[in-house]
Amino acid sequence: MIRVATEDDAAAIAAIYAPYVLETAISFDEAPPTPEEMAAKVATILASYPFLVFEHDGQVIGYGYGSAHRAKPAYRWSVETTVYVDRHMHRRGVGRALYAALLDILARQGFHSAFAGIVPPNAGSVGLHEAMGFSYLGTFAEIGFKFGKLQDLGWWRRTLNEGAPDREPIPFAELSGWRDSAGPPAAN
Repeated sequence: MIRVATEDDAAAIAAIYAPYVLETAISFDEAPPTPEEMAAKVATILASYPFLVFEHDGQVIGYGYGSAHRAKPAYRWSVETTVYVDRHMHRRGVGRALYAALLDILARQGFHSAFAGIVPPNAGSVGLHEAMGFSYLGTFAEIGFKFGKLQDLGWWRRTLNEGAPDREPIPFAELSGWRDSAGPPAAN
């Protein structure tokens, strides 16, 4: 089941994310956020963007969210996407399901482009993004420093809505249909 995250999911979300922070360069965070920090992040993101969890047998096993791509006003129709899945639940369709729901919501909100950053090598993430319609844009060489090494960051992009925007993106908190449900809203 995919549903909107709550602050009560913060401990599970933090537990999924911690190994990526501590053991890989996939995340440029150097210390995993505490459950309290993650709860604050969930609340902050939900005001403007979706923050979803994938729940299986009562356990959160993956999550995904949208966030601001850049701070300047001209970027407001672009959104950055993030999806993480419990490392023991890879290759079971969790990431794909989260992305399908996340991209649907972001398109309904009125965003034009979704962007995703991937630290190479990460064939699994590249495969997922390309399967979800993202295209490779380029790489920022040596943009991060983690584990005593300069790290690259590749960028992928997907169009969510064609053409020039004709309205402001709708904040997630104001989007009807998803907030109080366990699945996507019916098509408009």
